[in-house]
This record gives sequence, structure tokens and C-alpha cells, in this order.
Amino acid sequence: MSVDPATVKKIARLARIRVDEAELPALADEVNGILHFVEQLQSVDVEGVAPLTSVVHRSLPLRDDVVTDGGSAETLLANAPDRIECFFTVPKVVE
Repeated sequence: MSVDPATVKKIARLARIRVDEAELPALADEVNGILHFVEQLQSVDVEGVAPLTSVVHRSLPLRDDVVTDGGSAETLLANAPDRIECFFTVPKVVE
């Protein structure tokens, strides 16, 4: 695949990037270089290679999935501007 200066101009217009006419041939060469590199990457055999999320194999520390009440209702409600018993009160929004 090859990109000409007219295509670069169209891409720049679609991306809302202002490009001078004098820069179009150089940008076309850069885009062609990138496309050539991508074509080289597509020829690499990756059969049997697992995808990586990191170069360091490390498992994430997990905590037990236990349901609790939080144990700090009074601490949280201490900051409430208004409350009834152990609940926040809010203005009525539906009539």
C-alpha cells in the first residue's frame, strides 16, 4: 500500500490538522514508512505465542471476597448534613 500527497491532504482534512502544501510529500514518505513497517510486522510468525500484558510475569494480590457491613456507619454518617437513624436523608426529587 502506498500513500500519495493527495491522500495525506485528505487525511489531514478529516483529522482537522492544518498541513502546508510543502509538507505533504514529506508526510507521505513518513506514512509510507509506517505502513511498510506494519507490513513487516504482519509477516512475523506468532503462532503459539501467548499475548502479554506485561513483560514481568506477576499475579495480582487478591483479597478474600467477603460481604461485610463496612463496620463504620457512624463514621460515615458523622459527615452527613442530615440523617434519620442510620440513613442519609436527601431532598425529594420525584413528585
